[in-house]
Amino acid sequence: MVRARAKRGEGDRLRDEIVEAGKRLLFETGDEEAVTIRAVARAVGVSPPSIYLHFADKNALLLAVCEATFDALDDHIEKAAAGIDDLGDELRARGKAYVRFGLDNPEQYRILFMTRPVGLEPDAAIPATAAFDHHLDAIQRAADAGLFVEGTDPLLAALTVWAGVHGVTSLLIAKPTFTWPDLDVLIDGVLSTLVRGLSR
Repeated sequence: MVRARAKRGEGDRLRDEIVEAGKRLLFETGDEEAVTIRAVARAVGVSPPSIYLHFADKNALLLAVCEATFDALDDHIEKAAAGIDDLGDELRARGKAYVRFGLDNPEQYRILFMTRPVGLEPDAAIPATAAFDHHLDAIQRAADAGLFVEGTDPLLAALTVWAGVHGVTSLLIAKPTFTWPDLDVLIDGVLSTLVRGLSR
């Protein structure tokens, strides 16, 4: 079915539909090669040249797809951390939300964090994300409040916690049949150990 020509002012909506179609193709197939300009155009109901009005090439579209998923991850974590006053509890809530997002969206997580960045050469820069910026901000606030050992580098601490929650998320996705303990016990144990290791 061919989509009707977009009206003036509807370009942003068409861009969003293109990104959503790209997300579906990528996460249903798990293969970035399936996300071609022609396939996305067909899914949206527009001609391939319409895609190029919004994205210079396939790589630009793939990056937009990944950025949209990073935004969803950020939104999920921020909602989980909202209203928590205790900084240690906030860090644990953020970590648990991260793991849960990965487990609820395993294909998306696998593509974002367990393969090379889609559409990028191996040594290309990875764009900054709000999710990591908010994570670093939470670590910085905890450091400023004296929660951590004196002299702790907030960036190194943020990377340490991220590495820990990424590790458990990746293992849970990659090895679902392993005899894991109760999920909440496992996640709480990992996060408590990470926070305690950084604390005074």
